[in-house]
Amino acid sequence: MLMTGQTTPALAKPLPDEYPEWFAAEIEPVPYPELLDGLERSFEGTLAFLREIPSDKLLWRYQPEKWTILEVWQHVIDVERVLCYRALRYARQDTTVLSKFDEKAFATHSKANSRSWDSLIAEYSAVRLSTQWLFKSFDAEMALSRGTAGRSQLTVRAVGYLILGHEMHHVGIIKERYLGG
Repeated sequence: MLMTGQTTPALAKPLPDEYPEWFAAEIEPVPYPELLDGLERSFEGTLAFLREIPSDKLLWRYQPEKWTILEVWQHVIDVERVLCYRALRYARQDTTVLSKFDEKAFATHSKANSRSWDSLIAEYSAVRLSTQWLFKSFDAEMALSRGTAGRSQLTVRAVGYLILGHEMHHVGIIKERYLGG
């Protein structure tokens, strides 16, 4: 793929003072010491996992009000896009406080359940490739730039690790609650 063998010390795992404590649960478990490598390796593993999900599980809900796997994965894609936009704004020294977004409204209006699984996997692949190129473009100064969305202030590299941690979180939920293991 795109990033193998490339390491950028500026894109090392962020320090706890680079993100609010409420993101620690998603950022701290990320096992990759370098973001670009993590984006590539997580993509490869996640893509293999997604391709193995049985089609009869895609529209199943483990509780009536919970999302389907199609909706969960559209959510993962949407969040990655939103976070990349934030990282870009922060890297470009935009000091505008960005609005939070309503993930439930995004899910409600995504119409993910009318999409094919193959189309969601293809979209995820395109978004992740774009994410890799975006973070590859950031130099050390950009990686440590800070920005604010809602009440959350993060560095650019913390945003990248949040992308990884958010994906890991939802893969875990799919394994545990939708696939039973």
